[in-house]
Amino acid sequence: MPRIPLLDQTACIGCETCTRICPKVFRMVSEHLAGIHNPTGDTEEKIEEAMDNCPVACINWED
Repeated sequence: MPRIPLLDQTACIGCETCTRICPKVFRMVSEHLAGIHNPTGDTEEKIEEAMDNCPVACINWED
């Protein structure tokens, strides 16, 4: 079963890093806020890359 990413929107600064790295999973939902469009839309490795590059570390795996 694939792991599901979670994005803490209260911590998100809208930098668009996740949407550039992994656009199949992450999309901007407003001018300053990213969201998860399709949690299983790309490989775990690609999602991990977005997590690792998030400047505020607001993307994690669901427990």
